[in-house]
Amino acid sequence: MKFTPTSTKLRPLLTMALLCCAGLVSAQAAYPSRPITIVVPFPAAGSTDVLGRILAQSMSQSLKQSVVIENVGGAGGTVGASKVARAQADGHTLLFHNMAQASAPALYAKLPYDPGTDFESIGRVVDVPMILVARKDLAASNLQGVIALAKSGKPELNFANAGVGATSHLCEVLLRSATKSSWLSVPYKGTGPALNDLLGGQVDLICDQPASTIGHIKAGNLKPIATASRERLNALPSVPTMNESGLPGFELSVWHGLYAPKGTPRPVIEKVNAALLHALRDPALLQRFKDMGAIPTLPADASPEILASFLKAEIEKWKGAMKGAGVRAE
Repeated sequence: MKFTPTSTKLRPLLTMALLCCAGLVSAQAAYPSRPITIVVPFPAAGSTDVLGRILAQSMSQSLKQSVVIENVGGAGGTVGASKVARAQADGHTLLFHNMAQASAPALYAKLPYDPGTDFESIGRVVDVPMILVARKDLAASNLQGVIALAKSGKPELNFANAGVGATSHLCEVLLRSATKSSWLSVPYKGTGPALNDLLGGQVDLICDQPASTIGHIKAGNLKPIATASRERLNALPSVPTMNESGLPGFELSVWHGLYAPKGTPRPVIEKVNAALLHALRDPALLQRFKDMGAIPTLPADASPEILASFLKAEIEKWKGAMKGAGVRAE
């Protein structure tokens, strides 16, 4: 085959293009080439942080690289999520976020990112049913007693949460609406400080994930009221559900997903997803999740496509729920 002068001139360009492609394939094949950072958009010691650290430990084994957690709290998880949205799309910065990833558009009028389009979904990881807990010396010991105290207003109940938009805040909002009760909402900068004040008796209640409360419950330092699960938790079999406690149909589980910045190459997404699937089959991880009252996602349901579709539906669901409750952060 003879080359025309024009085609000869194209040779250097074609060579450069092939070299660039080869370099990209090589870089993706070598992934990860350095430690991976998973951003948890909440302070340390909260439920999402604890679950993220367990996940990171298991994933590091299959990726054969260090996987470290970076806590970037603030504004109901939006500060940390924004950081990942702006990060280099090479798979070395990931986001482990809970259902607040879906509720943020309903709470914040101006988000610095779009949860539905500025991330690549990797896979759903774990669900954690919420639990209502009280300071150990609260006069009420069951849900009906809490509702009676709230409606009497004598004294006014103080209901802690980890900040506007946090899952504990969302649970509080839905619980107040479902019970037609009122109390003083007390936002904190994370679950850790909220629990510290609950343990110290400065506030009365919090609705949070068992991952952060179960140890205190078993030690007798917090009083469990009811779980927002369909069935009683294996880790807390003596604690009734909201349904059993006179609030039929009240169920709320905090789902968690793993994400990468938009534009992360598909081969990298697939490699991280493979590490996630490996983790979801890891007996040590499964046992630790179980001990915390958490329900790991089945590997068959942990694909990028399923998470992307689920997130889209959840964003619409929370827009309706927050509008109905009259809640907006700004």
